[in-house]
Amino acid sequence: MSEIMVVYRKYGGALHWHHRGTLLGEDEHGVWVAAPPGTVARKGDGPPVTWETAIVMLFPRDAWWTASFHARPHRTDVYVDVTTVPEWRDGDVAELAEVTMVDLDLDVIRMRDGRLFLDDEDEFAEHQVLLGYPAEVVARAEETAAMLMTAVGSRQGPFGGAHEPWLALADRPG
Repeated sequence: MSEIMVVYRKYGGALHWHHRGTLLGEDEHGVWVAAPPGTVARKGDGPPVTWETAIVMLFPRDAWWTASFHARPHRTDVYVDVTTVPEWRDGDVAELAEVTMVDLDLDVIRMRDGRLFLDDEDEFAEHQVLLGYPAEVVARAEETAAMLMTAVGSRQGPFGGAHEPWLALADRPG
């Protein structure tokens, strides 16, 4: 298992959430990355945030989203970011391999109690103007969010428990 950098950017290139993770492996859903308890993340140049529970992240190969599955007792079960297709870059001796994508604001969230909602629609509308999202990006983001609401809500595909063995690996000490 190798360490990688997970880097979300905003449209136009500004740094968004970023942190280290551990590459766990791949399956039919995509590439799985662990962020164990104690992972330190930053939003842009903001202060560090330490995550108290394990997270396993899924980066599909050809889809406009990324997913985070949270260990208990976190109140969020599944958090899916609508993004551009994740891109991988191999590291060299001096730097880590990296997965990067553009966060397009919309988030599909399933809480531990089963509540499901689409978050940040206001931010998405604002950024369409402020950051100049092209019409095709807006359409793709909206289509993806609608598909994800159905898939996450009905536990289809990777949202039906595929994360559990990977999350068990992410939640192991050291």
